[in-house]
Amino acid sequence: MGFIDDTYLLETDTALDLYDAIADEPILDPHSHVDLEEVVENDGWSDIWEVQGATDHYVWELMRKRGVDEEKITGDASNKEKWLALAEVFPEFVGNPTYEWVHLDLKRRFDIEKRIGPETAEEIWTETKELLDGPEYTPQALLKEMNVEVMCSTDDPTDDLADHERAAEELDGIDVKPTWRPDRALKVDADGWLDFVVELQEARGIDTSDLEGFLAAMADSHDYFEDHGCVASDLGIEQPISNPVSEDRAALIYERAYSGATLDPEEVRDFEAFVLEKIGEWNRETDWVTQLHIGAVRDYRWSLYDELGPDTGGDISTQDIELVDSLEYFFNTFDEELEIVLYTVDPTHYPTTASIARAFPNVSLGAAWWFNDSPFGMEQQLNYVGTVDLLSNYAGMVSDSRKLVSYGSRFEMFRRSLANAVGDMVERGQIPEPEAHDLVEHMAYDRPKELFGF
Repeated sequence: MGFIDDTYLLETDTALDLYDAIADEPILDPHSHVDLEEVVENDGWSDIWEVQGATDHYVWELMRKRGVDEEKITGDASNKEKWLALAEVFPEFVGNPTYEWVHLDLKRRFDIEKRIGPETAEEIWTETKELLDGPEYTPQALLKEMNVEVMCSTDDPTDDLADHERAAEELDGIDVKPTWRPDRALKVDADGWLDFVVELQEARGIDTSDLEGFLAAMADSHDYFEDHGCVASDLGIEQPISNPVSEDRAALIYERAYSGATLDPEEVRDFEAFVLEKIGEWNRETDWVTQLHIGAVRDYRWSLYDELGPDTGGDISTQDIELVDSLEYFFNTFDEELEIVLYTVDPTHYPTTASIARAFPNVSLGAAWWFNDSPFGMEQQLNYVGTVDLLSNYAGMVSDSRKLVSYGSRFEMFRRSLANAVGDMVERGQIPEPEAHDLVEHMAYDRPKELFGF
């Protein structure tokens, strides 16, 4: 088996056969961090650093680990200097999936077989720069070349969705949908919560100085997203909490928070629980999927956050998340009334989430997330899900990508890992081969299409 050759990640003839059946399926991506303005403007990129490094905190973290100065990562160095700095240390990334992703991108999108290193950096820079000048390397052309059928962005409730309106009119053959991401609405103890409340009022034209107005503005935003083709919400939350909270109680907490008072932990938990239940109610009315991304500890490295802000590589995972008691009320309140997809950043939570999904037919497990979206992490998760829950109910792959050129590589890595995991089950006599083919085709395309209503 050579490096990223035809047998990449596929250890048996059965796995090769299964992958061949799903390799060319269209991509349905329910969760990405696509820069939609970049897509609709369709201007393309100037160089390989813009494509591979400028927005990818996975790359940034590994460069820091190998001693690259921040000036050549997120600082004022030129893009070529940053690319050369990346190439200098890139051979030391071996064993990490980022090494594979970036090489997959080069091979699949640019037809470049060279391995990235100090000896090839200049050649790759020049070759890709010439290619990026061509019309086949605009964002829209690449999305079509990668066979992206549906792509969901991540959008704040205050967004005007102007780029989505342009996409609906101008993009041919690619369905781009917004995803309602109300994280800031829940974080009543965060520094930016009041800013969000003011922005929401300005965006929706509804007075948010009390809870009644806040809920009306949130519901209006929800309706606005529904009118723009939204099919899902997504909530990123470190420690979820759900319990019955009266509107009177929530109104008092809202009043204190709006006035700038410091809330105690119980008030924070109750407000989060109240808003989470409201999100469930709004989603039930529109038949949206409720995605919960659980357990990421944000901005753990203080100096990085102070210097560069969020989403720059300072987030971590933790085992210290309670899921059973904290979500029992939510799951039972919306039992068989709301499609819920769970993503957990720490793999030690798989036993709990898989058994919850087994108990509730309307709860599905999402793709191996963040630190786990590697061949090892994906196969580990798939094997466990198949043991406890049903692979047939798996929610499918998401790119979760902040760079467009990697959408195809992420889905290829998942499909190869899926084919290998299921192929192993066939080889061990656990699954008949015809059913294995049905399963991988269902998981790669039919299941997410059905679940999200694409």
